[in-house]
Amino acid sequence: MPPEVKRIMAKTSPVEFFQQVRQEVSRVTWPSRKETMVTTAMVFAMGFVAAVFFFVVDQVFSSGVRLIFGLGH
Repeated sequence: MPPEVKRIMAKTSPVEFFQQVRQEVSRVTWPSRKETMVTTAMVFAMGFVAAVFFFVVDQVFSSGVRLIFGLGH
């Protein structure tokens, strides 16, 4: 790699790195317990809805393929 292409990165000590991490984590807006529970419930509900949807679509396609190719009775 040519010298002009090399990038100079700032050297950070492990102690300074963890201080920066703690500083960034303190800036995070953490969700409340209620928000976390509601969001989790919505994820499970949408997962269930998606599973049912894809099951139904799979059954329709399966029936269509069986009908077209005359497989099964």
